[in-house]
Amino acid sequence: MPVARSSRAERRARRGERFTAVMAAIVARLPFGLARVIAPNMLGFAVISTITFGLNLVLLIAFHGVLGWPVPLSITLAYLAGSGLGYLLNRALNFRSHGPVAPQLGIYTVVAAVNYFAWILGIGAGLAAAGVDYRLARVIAGACESVYMYAAMRWLVFRDARGGQAVLAGQAAQAGQGSERPATSTAPADCDRSGSS
Repeated sequence: MPVARSSRAERRARRGERFTAVMAAIVARLPFGLARVIAPNMLGFAVISTITFGLNLVLLIAFHGVLGWPVPLSITLAYLAGSGLGYLLNRALNFRSHGPVAPQLGIYTVVAAVNYFAWILGIGAGLAAAGVDYRLARVIAGACESVYMYAAMRWLVFRDARGGQAVLAGQAAQAGQGSERPATSTAPADCDRSGSS
């Protein structure tokens, strides 16, 4: 069984490395000097968030628009699904964290609860109650929450993965200079390699 577990961990690590390499390559090609401002994991967060936000909206429309459930319940269920998927994808692909899951999940739960009450229900349901279409209200709340969630995930939830940022920045700079050197590992320097995640 250890061989199968090791093989799975290697495949998961390769997926994360490929995702990071693609994000770094895209960032390196951004115009107007944006590559100096936008980190590859910021772009990765935006890509993942776009996917999970799309899921969130589809579920919201299905729950409220099709099934006729109340807006707060529909927003809550859609948010839980999207936020759970966002955590998993950001942990595995974007921030490539190898820290213990339990403490991270605890911090993420608090971050997500603050996000939910302040942005999703506070802004989203509040705007809907004020007469703004519930879909537009959710998009406005989503814009607010994206800034908050990126900062919280980068500096609170997945803080163990910060060691890789220098490597990512170096790769982005190399790609921008047209370097043909092979990419080095983008695994965070302080990752736990024991596979205990």
